[in-house]
Amino acid sequence: MNASLPSIKKPVRQVVLDTETTGINPKEGHKIIEIGCVELINRRLTQNRFHVYLNPDREIDAGAIEVHGITNEFLRDKPRFNAVVDDFMAFTKDAELIIHNAPFDVGFLNHELSQLSDDTRTVESNSTVFDTLAFARKKHPGARNSLDALCKRYGIDNSHRDLHGALLDAEILAEVYLIMTGGQASLLDEGDDMEGNAQQPIVRLSADRPPLKIIRCSVEELSDHQYRLEKIAKTSGGNCLWLKE
Repeated sequence: MNASLPSIKKPVRQVVLDTETTGINPKEGHKIIEIGCVELINRRLTQNRFHVYLNPDREIDAGAIEVHGITNEFLRDKPRFNAVVDDFMAFTKDAELIIHNAPFDVGFLNHELSQLSDDTRTVESNSTVFDTLAFARKKHPGARNSLDALCKRYGIDNSHRDLHGALLDAEILAEVYLIMTGGQASLLDEGDDMEGNAQQPIVRLSADRPPLKIIRCSVEELSDHQYRLEKIAKTSGGNCLWLKE
């Protein structure tokens, strides 16, 4: 009888997405002018990116330019949304989209899709969506949960973020998401075999290895440790577990 082959777990693919726009309301004719996406496989950042600037065929609000710094002059020779939509939908196909304030970006993307003739696709029909802002509000109720505030809370360096940018913000959001949802601080793909889900071999220690060296505390260190425990007990109202028998 042949032994059954071990099942290969399908890699979990997520796409962290951000957009920049001409204004705040697509129903008023505002358009997307930048899309930035980075890919996570099994919660590791890969080198796979989707990034494009778009010509909106309309003026950008002055307030929006102050946020992202993108001008109409810069976008004049860039493609329209209909020229990149198939590539974008293919990149995000069947992925979980990680978006901060998802209704904003999804609303703009769906509005752009609705303007295309004979195209009934939506973001939700192509992908699932995880809203990091909604998650952060549940995790930190009553606190500020903007991307900048979350960077400060989780100790993420965003000092290079003078202006908003879709790709830069997607990269920052990826780091925020990983720490906020699991305490993971490393983003990089460390060479894991995603295709085969290969397991690293177990390295067993030699039986004749030298014994581990035992380093004992000095009298001074023990005294300092006891002092710290008593200080914890005082500030916590006597709730120091290490002093309880």
